[in-house]
Amino acid sequence: MVWFKAFIAGFLATLVFHQGLFMLFYLGGAVPMAPFNLTPVPPLGVPSVLSLAFFGGLWGMLLWLIVGRTTGAFHWFGHIVLGAIGPTAVAMLLVFPLKGLDVSAQTWIGGLILNGFWGLGVAVFMGLLGARAPRQEL
Repeated sequence: MVWFKAFIAGFLATLVFHQGLFMLFYLGGAVPMAPFNLTPVPPLGVPSVLSLAFFGGLWGMLLWLIVGRTTGAFHWFGHIVLGAIGPTAVAMLLVFPLKGLDVSAQTWIGGLILNGFWGLGVAVFMGLLGARAPRQEL
């Protein structure tokens, strides 16, 4: 059941935290393309944002596996740091080149910020879904 919660947390964190912050970047003129992209993606033709959220759910499961049982500040810091580094590295080193997209310092920094905020969102949603990290013993 915790894996399902982790998937849902990653999915929701993508839609709320990642795309929400992306919206702020867009409104501030920092990025040229709008968030919540509904363009269909192959092979199933689902909207791009839902494809992104699906992969956010898978990443959420991996993130919870690695840092879900941590406590205190490390719990939050771990979600933010690993959430920033893992998805961003895969996107910049694998996904962007495969799609013919430019990789630059700006895309790396933007990716780290967006995905770090997504990682925080995973921790928040896991808490809201009742899958809290164990309490530290004194």
